[in-house]
Amino acid sequence: MISFVWAEDKNHVIGVDGHLPWKLPNDMKRFKDVTTGHPIVMGRKTFESFPNGPLPNRLNIVISRNADYKVPESVVLLTDKSELSEYVKSDDEVMVIGGSGIFNLFKNDVDRLYLTRIDHEFTGDTKMVPIDYTKFNLIEKKEGVMDDKNVYPYTFETFQKN
Repeated sequence: MISFVWAEDKNHVIGVDGHLPWKLPNDMKRFKDVTTGHPIVMGRKTFESFPNGPLPNRLNIVISRNADYKVPESVVLLTDKSELSEYVKSDDEVMVIGGSGIFNLFKNDVDRLYLTRIDHEFTGDTKMVPIDYTKFNLIEKKEGVMDDKNVYPYTFETFQKN
């Protein structure tokens, strides 16, 4: 199963200058809760945005057109999405975490969406690929809790393909 995990603002912005345009610790916690124990698939720029290297307790898979791109030994480098089946089991929930090029690559394969919808407008240079929500059912919606560290209104939404 292919799942997308991401956060976006009112205008579908997901990134700026290679990182998230916001600080939302509760979204980071949800991301960790949802992806831990699952393979995560990302592009090179997303991988390079991790301040401490590969994310722990997850198989980190980077897709890059550059076959010579250097990744740590624990990270799998693919140059084509068809190679993914060599590294994941058929019953794995594979978490696609970005960026937009990688979401675009898997947009016709995605079964589940884990979306954090942030009710705010940010400046950004990367937007989420368009998703046809008529092909999905909203199966969970949870209003986010705002506090001194989570200052933007947000909602956690989970969709399952029809």
